[in-house]
Amino acid sequence: MPGHPSPTSMGLQFPEGFIWGAATSAYQIEGAAATDGRGPSVWDTFAKTPGRVRNGEHGDVAADHYHRWSTDLDLIKELGLRSYRFSIAWPRVVPGGSGPVNRKGLDFYRRLVDGLRERDVTPMVTLYHWDTPQELQDIGGWENRDTAYRFAEYAAVLAEALGDAVPNWLTLNEPKTVVQNGYLYGSHAPGKRDEAAAYVVAHHQLLAHGLAVQAMRPHLSPQTRIGPALNLHPCYPADESAEAQQATVLYDGYENRLYLDPILKGHYPQDVLDDVARFSPMQKHIKDGDLEVISSPVELLAVQYYCPIYVTGAGETVRKHPTSEAFWQQIYPEGMYDILTRIKKDYGDIALTITENGLPCPDVMGPDGTVQDTGRIAFLRDHFAATHRAITDGVNLESYHVWSLMDNFEWQEGYDERWGLVYVDYASQQRTPKASARWYSGVIRDNGL
Repeated sequence: MPGHPSPTSMGLQFPEGFIWGAATSAYQIEGAAATDGRGPSVWDTFAKTPGRVRNGEHGDVAADHYHRWSTDLDLIKELGLRSYRFSIAWPRVVPGGSGPVNRKGLDFYRRLVDGLRERDVTPMVTLYHWDTPQELQDIGGWENRDTAYRFAEYAAVLAEALGDAVPNWLTLNEPKTVVQNGYLYGSHAPGKRDEAAAYVVAHHQLLAHGLAVQAMRPHLSPQTRIGPALNLHPCYPADESAEAQQATVLYDGYENRLYLDPILKGHYPQDVLDDVARFSPMQKHIKDGDLEVISSPVELLAVQYYCPIYVTGAGETVRKHPTSEAFWQQIYPEGMYDILTRIKKDYGDIALTITENGLPCPDVMGPDGTVQDTGRIAFLRDHFAATHRAITDGVNLESYHVWSLMDNFEWQEGYDERWGLVYVDYASQQRTPKASARWYSGVIRDNGL
């Protein structure tokens, strides 16, 4: 396409059949928060609590995708995306978290999946992207073991309803973020600061993942795949001291191995269990047979990479690279290579998909009606190149989903941060592909950089 940088300037060709896509999540784009029987979620409650979200903003309308889904799918097709990873809102399908299924909610996702397939775009579905039904939260949420069983029931409903029309299912999105932001820092729903509860929540989410895998299997063909979506952070010592090396190992345990090991190896990392025991009763909540459930075989691991972590001898973190508009995001493309090759080395040759990687930019609509987000193009180019190197070195990576398809509600930041390939004017809900979207279309067309 004219007017954008050449996507082939690096001379890198991706393997034949490599799949390029983009990602969203339900609460961030759908809106229609009280439409057609949708129940409230913890994010509805959290966002409307004064002081929780920048500018008091919430997802009642968001990008109005619930009403504009058909034209949004046309846009996905126009941009050339081959895969679309989205999440299903638990409270839209099972408003109370358990009990009656809301047929209107289920029908919305049927239309979405059918619409993607009609446009020759492969749907990739995430069952949980942080929007726990408020009724379940009222009786303990993820602190309550019973929530894991309610999640499995909900997963079975979706597997039965959509089945093999969805070839790739993801159970939980970033359980670590729920643990850390939702229960340690209080910056995400449900807004708690309780480290004792946080790691009980970690276990119950992992149990929910395993129970969901087991509950979905009878409704799916052997070719249909299931896996988790984990945000992984390569951890590096901040200096060459033995103390920093040792502290980094434990930090990596909390960031990565606490989630990877039980799912892919069938046990928790002992160093993390020993450390958690100082402040959380997590181990008392691990029942006989839980690890067998959690490690139910999966065929796919979804990786979400945003930034590295550098650890000092005191167990603190420091910044070594420039940060984006998101205060927590250090820009380090080599971390993508490191985390992908580490997974292969430590966990074997499981099929991998990147389901989130992206950058917030100070995007402004220009007088000519374009958004020139050159910083995002540079960011994606460098991360794609790191990914290409990992594939060349034998990593079994089959697809890449940029975060995000369109600007959306960015959790505690409200609408201030724009992460999308597509610019959303929230007043008019007009969509305008940014320069990065046009550039990405060229990458997809050429399957290379």
